[in-house]
Amino acid sequence: MADAVKEVPLNSVQVEALVVMKIVKACAASFPTTATGSIVGMDVNGTLQITNSFPFPTADIAASDSHPNDHMAASNIAAAAPRSKANVTYQNEMIKYLREVNVDANNVGWYTSANMGNFINTSLIENQFFYQKEPNERTVALVHDVSRSSQGALSLRAFRLSPSFMVAYKESKFTAENMLKTKLTYKDVLIELPIIVHNSHLLTSFLHQLPSSAPKDELKFPASLADLNANTPDIPLYPNLESLDLSIDPYLERTCDMLLDSIETHYTELNNFQYFQRQLAREQAKITAWKTKRTAENSTRAQQKLAPLPEDEWERLFKLPVEPSRLEGMLNAKQVDQYSRQVDGFTASITSKMFAVKSNLLPESS
Repeated sequence: MADAVKEVPLNSVQVEALVVMKIVKACAASFPTTATGSIVGMDVNGTLQITNSFPFPTADIAASDSHPNDHMAASNIAAAAPRSKANVTYQNEMIKYLREVNVDANNVGWYTSANMGNFINTSLIENQFFYQKEPNERTVALVHDVSRSSQGALSLRAFRLSPSFMVAYKESKFTAENMLKTKLTYKDVLIELPIIVHNSHLLTSFLHQLPSSAPKDELKFPASLADLNANTPDIPLYPNLESLDLSIDPYLERTCDMLLDSIETHYTELNNFQYFQRQLAREQAKITAWKTKRTAENSTRAQQKLAPLPEDEWERLFKLPVEPSRLEGMLNAKQVDQYSRQVDGFTASITSKMFAVKSNLLPESS
């Protein structure tokens, strides 16, 4: 029965509202330093239910070494925290304590914070591979974008590494030839799963019983059931005025800057690969010339009835350049795609709002 359940692929992630609040609080408290932690739960018929979470211990930077870029060093340490031996031991201890109080104690992945959608990097891949490398492992990576959430909408996404990328990463085969053979592209790196935020029935009842503002006019006694349905009270916590915000500079401008930086990095990776191709062509031309010369020498020695010279000495005399890994370029291309989707999604809503108020933004035509 257990084997049959494991064969069901993951199709969604259900996160408890309390877990969402814990992740948001932990990520916001350490911003702009990266925050990471462990999540626990269980898999039920292809839905990964996340019921609890706890952060990993943070690394303190010594006061004597204080520097404006200290948060970058702390972020690098925190990004590698999920796979460090100390935190693996800490995670196992926490799960043991959770098991003692009779709550879900199955590790189902980890979470991390992000800034402006910048989370697709080698740390994310290495951490998720660390959790997902075991056969039939049901783990995900939750990514909470603190900057995007500050715009009024919760940004929480769940990712898994694709099976084809797992095979390539396990074998470290990210050469151009292997990628062409397996047809591996940046679109095959991550698989995003839909997230469902789940509230308990008690919390749902509480939200529906939140008192709304009292009516200013005197209410008339309803004459029928239809009058009761027509005069339903407003939904609690409504309306959300943040959705009417027209500011585009704080988020969109910074995202475009980071998009341009990623494109520049892409061209740098492309130039490095082109340099490798030129070096390889130069060395291969030297090897071809050497082989031609050695063949001519052996022909002359054969006419003189002398022993031929070995024709495989070129392996000792010449050293072909090592092809750089295309993993960084693939991840950077995925990050460019991520930034592009952010710009597209953000401008779509802003454009409609600005079109609605364009009469107030443009001078009246005479």
